[in-house]
Amino acid sequence: MSDTPALSKEQRIWQVCQLVPAGKVVSYGQLADLAGLPGRARLAGKALRLTPDTLTLPWYRVVNAAGKISLPPGSPGFQEQQYRLREEGVMVRNGRVKMSEYQWQPDLAELLWQLPF
Repeated sequence: MSDTPALSKEQRIWQVCQLVPAGKVVSYGQLADLAGLPGRARLAGKALRLTPDTLTLPWYRVVNAAGKISLPPGSPGFQEQQYRLREEGVMVRNGRVKMSEYQWQPDLAELLWQLPF
């Protein structure tokens, strides 16, 4: 048995979120799936809201399954997410990202080596 403590579900989501490369996005459901928590898209959203201030995550690279920014249009968070994505070269039109072009599709074997769980 390993003496490394098990990561919480939120920590697993944060770990995967940190791996999303610049210029790519994931959906909440994909983030949860990659963290080994299939069907837990809402948990992924909750985990991102609960991120400690000491942890810097690229939260803005997470959108809903349709590629839409989930924050209310025109809100400061919406504006910030749209700005940050555009700064990384992601085209955002009407608060939506074209998933077929910008969705992160990691090599799962490589991902397994990068994750501690």
